[in-house]
Amino acid sequence: MTATTVTTTDTTDTTDTAVDTRVPVTVLTGFLGSGKTTLLNRILTEQHGLRIAVIENEFGEVGIDDALVLDAEEEIFEMNNGCICCTVRGDLIRILGALMRRREKFDQILIETTGLADPAPVAQTFFMDDEIASQLRLDAIVTLVDAAHILDHLNEVKPEGVENEAVEQIAFADKIVLNKTDLVTEEHLTEVTARIRAINTPVEIIRAQQAKVPLDKILDVHAFDLDRVLEGDPTFLTETEHQHDTTVTSVGIDLPGDLDQDRLNTWLGHLLRTKGADLFRSKGILAIAGSGRQYVFQGVHMLLEGENGRPWRDGEARRNRLVFIGRNLDRATLNEGFANCLAEVSA
Repeated sequence: MTATTVTTTDTTDTTDTAVDTRVPVTVLTGFLGSGKTTLLNRILTEQHGLRIAVIENEFGEVGIDDALVLDAEEEIFEMNNGCICCTVRGDLIRILGALMRRREKFDQILIETTGLADPAPVAQTFFMDDEIASQLRLDAIVTLVDAAHILDHLNEVKPEGVENEAVEQIAFADKIVLNKTDLVTEEHLTEVTARIRAINTPVEIIRAQQAKVPLDKILDVHAFDLDRVLEGDPTFLTETEHQHDTTVTSVGIDLPGDLDQDRLNTWLGHLLRTKGADLFRSKGILAIAGSGRQYVFQGVHMLLEGENGRPWRDGEARRNRLVFIGRNLDRATLNEGFANCLAEVSA
């Protein structure tokens, strides 16, 4: 479906004689655990008066983010069968095409990529397909950065031929939301800022806690500049193969039943202590014995946060859905360990 010609006319012209009527599209990216879903929830619930269509892409066998996104009137499309920058790019084009047939129902489109996505192939979509380019305008690539963990990911040595996604996400950013600044010192923030500037010197860096950022700083900001990108990377509009680090995988678990909270806490604590360095992301929706509410947890390396979510609905099956993303994960061990947390399992 990719066209051989590239449409670069009718770009962000701010003169009085030309008004760009194309729909603005924001690409929200950032490494695993940087706070993308938290920011997405803020965008969906803030009183900004915009109608936003959301496209979500998860890296994992079990979809979790749909349950983490708060109820909202906006339409949300899920892509759970691969990474948006490679295997499901055709799905992205089809969803965008379907949205264009319902143009009157929304004002903007927001695409949340997986934490392992290279944003470049996603951005290419808006210039290498004539129909998409004529109706949609890539407004900005907004990259969330986890201030507490980003240096570890930037310093990671990848196998030959494999890109460092954390570096690519910063390199292609038009805006960077430096998130979780409350978890580190000012000295550490200075070091992180210097590393970001070494990769992407002109990018605007917006500091944030819990992804709280003025939305007028990241939505409909006319920040993406194709000429600037081509100047830095003349091959940007050339199709290239994106190769993920094959040592990084996901393990999804979906089990019915109630969990013994003490066993769960013991198991998670042991898992984080022994495997935390290689556990990039963990998240889940759990059923705790004796509780009428879902338990929602999210973790990044050895940091784990949990809270009560919405009540279980009448007649709703009490299932546990969780996903782990990391390096050299042992599927059998994770499945066995979690199954032993079920309340009906003998201690």
